[in-house]
Amino acid sequence: MKILAIETSCDDTGVAVVEVSGYGRFQVFSNEVSSQIEIHKKYGGVFPMMAKREHQHNVVPVFEKALEKASLLIKKPKFQNQKPVSASQLKTLKCILAREDALFEKLINFLEKYEKPDIDYIAIVHGPGLEPCLWVGVNFAKALSYLFDIPLIPVNHIESHILVNFLEGKTDKKIFPALSLVVSGGHTQLILVKKIGNYKIIGETRDDAAGECFDKAAKILGLSYPGGPIISKIADKSDRRRASIILPRPMMNSKDYDFSFSGLKTAVLYKVRDFESTTIHSRMVAKKKFLKEMCCEVQQAIVDVLLKKTFMAAKDLKVKSIILGGGVSANKELRKQFETQALKFKIPLLVPPSHLSTDNALMSAVTGYFHRKDIISWQKLKVDANLRVGK
Repeated sequence: MKILAIETSCDDTGVAVVEVSGYGRFQVFSNEVSSQIEIHKKYGGVFPMMAKREHQHNVVPVFEKALEKASLLIKKPKFQNQKPVSASQLKTLKCILAREDALFEKLINFLEKYEKPDIDYIAIVHGPGLEPCLWVGVNFAKALSYLFDIPLIPVNHIESHILVNFLEGKTDKKIFPALSLVVSGGHTQLILVKKIGNYKIIGETRDDAAGECFDKAAKILGLSYPGGPIISKIADKSDRRRASIILPRPMMNSKDYDFSFSGLKTAVLYKVRDFESTTIHSRMVAKKKFLKEMCCEVQQAIVDVLLKKTFMAAKDLKVKSIILGGGVSANKELRKQFETQALKFKIPLLVPPSHLSTDNALMSAVTGYFHRKDIISWQKLKVDANLRVGK
């Protein structure tokens, strides 16, 4: 079976095509992502309506590119002069894409040039995420489902960060029950995975997510967006043996599995103010040293909390494996320390490749396969920006 997946939950427009044979043997034909980082960088974060407009302009070109790489973009014969859609289809299409003018025009242009792609299912992320962004992908998927009569599979974005670890088919019983840490810009959750499709959130952040803390700390330090990669890069240059800055590890020793990172962000702000009030601004050497040590300590504080909570929960719940997912799981230091701790605890650790930790449609395609029986009509598909796993 061939699955087309669409992802527009935040600021990455993703489209992927996979073919699945047997039980979970995935052949990846394409996994295209159009990033908006450069657009949002000057604002220090994602603006939902701006991100929505970019998705409207990008989703059809990314769709075409994904089909082309999958050898599924077939041009219509030049002598074929019939209209791409009938009058009744056009009316319905305009209704589906009522608030997506740019997307509507690009889709009509696609229909004039190309044949119906050979796709069996469309996996579409309908939550959680930024609601305006989610609607672009959902409406596009609804339009394709209506026009081409292809079944829709609604996909949970958070679950996708978990299930991308099963791209290679590692779903035997030795893995479950598992504990998943999904850590990103919008989420920090510990999820008990009893089996695929059976989840229970046992802990989550009470305020800022870990990725959000990275971004806010970077902004306070005068660094660019997104904060995680730049803080990690600068931290790598630090001499950890001589670091003199100590930041708090909020809730690290609490008896529950919840997280809190807003206090860490505030501590960074106070450290920067203290430094600026006591240091001569022309002393660039002191500034560079301070920045390196701050980045190193911010990163380590976040990693320490994530490590402590995750392995405490793994021990308490007697799980058979730990699964990482989400954009922050691409952090090299976090991966390294989780791998070291997993060896110490003698527990298997599943970590996706770095390029599949961040948002992409391939993880949605994998999730779509595991939920291929949960198809929904295009008329009933809706966005749920606050969608949670386990419900």
